[in-house]
Amino acid sequence: MRILIADSIADEGLAILRQAGAIVDLETGLSNKELEARIHNYDALIVRSETQVSTNILSAGKNLQVVGRAGVGVDNID
Repeated sequence: MRILIADSIADEGLAILRQAGAIVDLETGLSNKELEARIHNYDALIVRSETQVSTNILSAGKNLQVVGRAGVGVDNID
């Protein structure tokens, strides 16, 4: 599984995902357009509260199986 993490998370979280065999890319500070252009390469997207996951991003994520939010609520995910 290839995972894009678009907001900062703890190093321990990255290590757990990698130990489970995931290919993890940490790319913070992406604009919506940049995220939309890259998301098609990933099976999963992890965000916190900074990244706004729009309908356009979700539509561009042809391989997305899951969008996870590290935190409380999903008000930043369409």
